[in-house]
Amino acid sequence: MSTSARKLSSARQYLANLRGGPLTFGGMIQSLREADEISQAELARLLKISRAHLCDIEKGRRSVTAERAAALAEAMGYCVNQFLSLALEDQLRRAGYSRKVKLFAA
Repeated sequence: MSTSARKLSSARQYLANLRGGPLTFGGMIQSLREADEISQAELARLLKISRAHLCDIEKGRRSVTAERAAALAEAMGYCVNQFLSLALEDQLRRAGYSRKVKLFAA
């Protein structure tokens, strides 16, 4: 495992521990947004979505597509693979599969 992959894994575990359970895509977005001191309204403007839509994503009431996950990562300046992995894990969890997803460049 590369150093950057270990850092991502450590950060993901840290956020999961802070939140008291498995890290969800929405939970990660909210935690990173708050750590970066970005308001929901500001991030929603960057993404060209409503603040209510962003709130629904953060609270897990809406799932996101791979395209939306990548757009969020780019807008926030984070690793696209990490965002895609968590978005896919959320979709699998909703379908009844408890799986971890790791993405590698093709």
